[in-house]
Amino acid sequence: MSSAEQTGPVKSQVSADEWRTRVDLAACYRLIAMHGWDDLVFTHISARVPGTQDHFLINPYGLMFEEITASSLVKVDLQGNKVMDSPYPVNPAGFTIHSAVHEARHDIACVLHTHTRAGIAISTQKNGLRPLSQVSLFPLASLGYHDYEGVALNAEEKPRLVADLGDKMALILRNHGLLTGGPTIADAFLAMYVLETACQIQVMAQSTGQELTEISPQILAGIAAQSKEVTKGMGGSLAWPGLLRKLDRKNPGYSD
Repeated sequence: MSSAEQTGPVKSQVSADEWRTRVDLAACYRLIAMHGWDDLVFTHISARVPGTQDHFLINPYGLMFEEITASSLVKVDLQGNKVMDSPYPVNPAGFTIHSAVHEARHDIACVLHTHTRAGIAISTQKNGLRPLSQVSLFPLASLGYHDYEGVALNAEEKPRLVADLGDKMALILRNHGLLTGGPTIADAFLAMYVLETACQIQVMAQSTGQELTEISPQILAGIAAQSKEVTKGMGGSLAWPGLLRKLDRKNPGYSD
């Protein structure tokens, strides 16, 4: 099937706002692959359909992240039912985690979940992410932890996951991986970028076997305000246009 045949029917059936969300979400999937944070066809990024509280977009189960397009994303409701025809299934574990957050946190438009080696390594550590680097301070300003309960197929886990997330924008799923959210897809991606980077730095620092120095709590306390200054108050949208330009050069076609 050609790109035009894929794009036409879907694009013509959705609003302009939904189409823009589809394009950004497909781009986010490909950026995750570009950074090496994907896990074959597993893990997920979901985005709320603009103008709704109970519909969101998620990856077609079976496609590699580098293959995902705006048209191939699957639209489902909070019960996991497709609300638009799609030949692709949805991963039930992905639905459990993402629907829990989307249902409880209407301020979060995008949820991003990864199984990176560095993220899982930190998730196994009793003390989790430590304030060892400047970049670690940004996720630490809004970070929770959720204990492992097995593969996320049990709907009874959802209220506990939501309680552990609370009003935060990032969650370390112990023995499992990382999760970030944001009011936009760009914000969720930037949150994952800094969380993943902080985890990589911690693993590298620990591998030296040297005694490590932590940043003081007083500095951590002021990081939220400093974060807004760093991004000029724009959050993830400051970096997003540049990321899309890079993606257009290296892996175009996500907007089909």
